[in-house]
Amino acid sequence: MSVQTVSVIIVSRERPEALRRCLAAVAQLQYPQFEVVVVACPAGIAVTEQCSALSEIKCIAFDEANISKARNIGIEHAAGEIIAFIDDDAVPEPTWLRHLVAPAQQGEVAAMGGFVRGRNGITFQNKARTLDAHGLPQNVEIDALQATVLHPPKGRAIKTEGTNMAFRRDVLIDIGGFDPAFRFFLDETDVNMRLARAGHATALVPLAQVHHGFAESATRRKDRVPRDLYEIGASWGVFQRKHIPKDERADHWRLQYRSERHRLLTHMVAGRLEPRDVRRLMKRLSKGYKEGQERSFGGAAMAKHAVLPFRPVKNAARAARFSAVRGLRGKTLLKEAATRVAAGNIETVLILSRTALFHKTFFNEDGVWVQRGGIFGRSDRAAPLFRLTSFQRKLVKEKERVALVRGLFDA
Repeated sequence: MSVQTVSVIIVSRERPEALRRCLAAVAQLQYPQFEVVVVACPAGIAVTEQCSALSEIKCIAFDEANISKARNIGIEHAAGEIIAFIDDDAVPEPTWLRHLVAPAQQGEVAAMGGFVRGRNGITFQNKARTLDAHGLPQNVEIDALQATVLHPPKGRAIKTEGTNMAFRRDVLIDIGGFDPAFRFFLDETDVNMRLARAGHATALVPLAQVHHGFAESATRRKDRVPRDLYEIGASWGVFQRKHIPKDERADHWRLQYRSERHRLLTHMVAGRLEPRDVRRLMKRLSKGYKEGQERSFGGAAMAKHAVLPFRPVKNAARAARFSAVRGLRGKTLLKEAATRVAAGNIETVLILSRTALFHKTFFNEDGVWVQRGGIFGRSDRAAPLFRLTSFQRKLVKEKERVALVRGLFDA
C-alpha cells in the first residue's frame, strides 16, 4: 500500500508562541511523507523561520482576519495528495497524520476528521458529530479504536473540526476550497455541507488526536469569553442564504440568537461579563447578522496545480519512550527527557504523586509530553474518583492508554 503525500497547513495570526509550540509538536509526527505550509502574520513568519526542529517549511505571509482566505492560500501552495489542517493553538499526537489519512486509501473517502482533546489533555472537546440541515452538530457514537466511514443522508453532513481535519486535495479544489465569506466561524461547516451535497463520504478517526488550547485571540479571551460576536452573526447570515430555505431562516435565527444570549448570561452569572458587556455583544451579533444578509459569498476558481512543488520535511524516524517517576523526582527526569527530545526522541514522562488528584497532560516547552496526577487519581473522567492501585500498575495502565496515539508500540 503506497504512502500518500500530505500537506499540513497551519494558519496563524498574532499568536507566535502558540505557533512555536505547534511546530515543535508537528516536528515529532511519525509520518514519512509530509510537508508543512504556514500562512501567518509577520510575527508568525518570524517564528517559523526560526524553527530549527523542522526543515523546508513553506512560509506564506498573510495578515488578514479571514481564516478561510488564509486556508485557500495555503491550499494553493500545498502539493500533497492530502491536505490536513491544524490550528496554531493545538498540538498533534505523534501518530496524528498516520491515523488521520489512512482512510483515504479507500476511494470513496474524501474527508477525514479526528478527535480533539481539551486544555487538560484528557477530556475530549469534540468527538464524532454529524450536522443537521441547519448546520447544527449532533453527537454520534462510533467505534473508539478504528475509523468509521459515514455517508450522510440527504440534507445532513458529517462534521469535521477545523483544528483536526484532512481532505483529498483534488476534491477540495473541485468544490472551491473554503468560502472567504466565513471569516472565522462556520468555515469548515460550510465545507462539510458542500461535500455532503456532492455525495462524498467522510471518515471519522478517533485515534487521530490533537490537543487544543483555545488560545486568546481577537474574538475571545483566554477564558473563552467572547470579545466580539459580529462575525458569528455574519457567518450565520451567509450560511442561511447558502444552505437554509427562506421560510426556515427566521426560526433558525431566533434559535441561534437565544443560544448566544444564554452563553453570555452564563458568563455573566459566573462573573466573567457585566450586563453592559452582554448588551454590547448581542448588538454586535445582530449587526453582523444583518451584514451577513448582504455579504457576497463563494470564492474564485482554484488552480489544480500547487504554486510550489512538494517539499517534504526531513523527518528521521523517532524512538518513542515512556517513563514514570514519583513526585519530587520529576524535575530530574524532565531534564533528561528534554535532552533526548533534542537528540530526536519522542518522550512521555508520567509524574505521579501519592494522591487522588485528577490527571493532566500537556506538551511542554522542551517538546516533552508530560502527564501529572495521583497514583489513585483518574485519567479517564468516567472512572471512579478513587481507585486503590500501585505505582507500577498505574504506570502500565497509563502507558497502555496512550500507546496507540503516542506511537509507543513502535518503540
